[in-house]
Amino acid sequence: MTFLAPFYLFLSAAIAVPLLIHLLRRRIGARVEFPAARYLARAEREHSRTLRIRNLLLMLLRVLALLAIVVAAARPVARWVGSGHAPTAIAIVIDNSMSTSAVVNGRPLLDQFKNMARDVVNSATSADRLWLVTIDGNVRGGTPSVLRDEISRIEALAGRGDPVSALGRAANMVRGSGMEARQVALVTDGQRTEWQRVPSIADAQLLVFTPNTPPPQNHAVSLTEAQPVRWTPLGMVVARFLSRDSTTYRMTLGGRTFARGTAAPNEEVVVRAAPLDRGWVADTVELEPDELAGDNVRNFAVWIGPPPAVSATPGAGTFVQNAIDVLHASEQVTAGHDIAVVSADEATALPALIIAPSDPVRIGAANRALERLGVLWRFGTRRVGEAPVHGTGFDGVTATVRYDLVAQAGAAAETLAVVDNGPWVVAGNRFVLTGSPLTPDATNFPVRASFVPWLGSMLTERLVGEPGQAIAADPGAQIARPRWADAIEGLDGQRTPLGESLDVPARPGTYFLTRGEHRVGAVVVNPPADESILDRYAPKELRDHLHAARTIIAPDPATWVAEAFRAAARRSLIEPALLVALLALVVEAVALGARSRRMA
Repeated sequence: MTFLAPFYLFLSAAIAVPLLIHLLRRRIGARVEFPAARYLARAEREHSRTLRIRNLLLMLLRVLALLAIVVAAARPVARWVGSGHAPTAIAIVIDNSMSTSAVVNGRPLLDQFKNMARDVVNSATSADRLWLVTIDGNVRGGTPSVLRDEISRIEALAGRGDPVSALGRAANMVRGSGMEARQVALVTDGQRTEWQRVPSIADAQLLVFTPNTPPPQNHAVSLTEAQPVRWTPLGMVVARFLSRDSTTYRMTLGGRTFARGTAAPNEEVVVRAAPLDRGWVADTVELEPDELAGDNVRNFAVWIGPPPAVSATPGAGTFVQNAIDVLHASEQVTAGHDIAVVSADEATALPALIIAPSDPVRIGAANRALERLGVLWRFGTRRVGEAPVHGTGFDGVTATVRYDLVAQAGAAAETLAVVDNGPWVVAGNRFVLTGSPLTPDATNFPVRASFVPWLGSMLTERLVGEPGQAIAADPGAQIARPRWADAIEGLDGQRTPLGESLDVPARPGTYFLTRGEHRVGAVVVNPPADESILDRYAPKELRDHLHAARTIIAPDPATWVAEAFRAAARRSLIEPALLVALLALVVEAVALGARSRRMA
């Protein structure tokens, strides 16, 4: 039994009143001086035992009446007793995030959760209302037979869950049932990283089971990154591993092993490669299997091609030509005409790095050249005066002479740098356009150390090969549609046209983005790295972390199943308490009336 307003129990101190009255009455006496009173005294002694018992009973009746009234004021509730249970609305929340696929005692923890949920469903009656909620927030309702089938179909997610959505929807289901007995029953592994955010379900009762045992040891690939994303053809793979001990790894490119090794705990591994593959390639970093298989493989994607053949016109400037010579010496580019670095008035073909002309007289010719190339940007007003440039890789860069870059109707490009809140460098389909000449009298960028690496990234990443990029995403997420792609290629090779947004597949892997018949990028799907950290809340810690009207922690699976209906099926004891008080007062009144009649 519990009390919804326990502070009223302090009123129980009022039982001291009848006790004091009873004790004081024992001290009340009368001194009688005339002989006729001896008969009355003898009669009272003969009936003193009966009087003491009667007075004691009257005192107990008054104490009982006061206690019953105090208990009623405290709003007591108690569970239904007996072998059955009251009609109950119950939402079973199953944590099926990736961490619950860890093998414990020879089987995945999720299998134990499913068996527990199945036992609860088997205990339901036709008067109960049932819902099944998975940790990603999906809700199924129906009869016990329907939910048994749904439980059998539950599989572990490839990433984290959403406890806020799952518990919030479960509470809404039972709240809207209209039934007096309502319960949210949760089974979870209590993973700390997943349960950082929890909803407030202050008007719902929560029954929780979480294992009170340490999680299994786990090793995982926590990071894989291709640097750069476009190899021409030299590149490197950066990987990091989560492990308490040294672990062996294998790296693949296009399904073929190209590196093996051993990494120390939390070590960052860098492997360089110059493969013969060409185009967009799916790649992996893999570990030996352990108790949690979902994080033993991590995917990445690269575009591989030969070094781009680059040429620069005299209008591009001396500093640009010197930077290209440095890139040629490091074998990042070769001499040729695949990519042009040109002044805008000299541009005749794409792909090209297009630079604002040094001579203002040539702006008209530059805009006409952009129109012929289909580049939907134009040079606008000329600005003079030093202003800082803002953008990644442009620290300390200023522009003294610049032109406004004006977008035309339908222009689609990424702004790489801005000056005075206006675009200064933009990148689009097969072009990069600058708003200043790349000369020291127009900007200090050519004389800064970051200029050569920036020019190399534009030539070997932005302008080489097909447009596009590798997009990292969590399983099942929704991202904006890449405008440079029109379809996504599944792991089975089937292509699906893209809509206004892109629903990321729930299965980890590399999904290529295509335009027409060509691969132009990739969506790389991996589980979140923090899902590999299996540290758990202890049951009491999790109870204190949750925000519910009442949270019950079941110590074992059998208790959780048994309490699933009984813990919620409680009834008010206010009416029985008031009835006890009334009966006590009635009995007292009858006893006092009988005494008065005898005395009369």
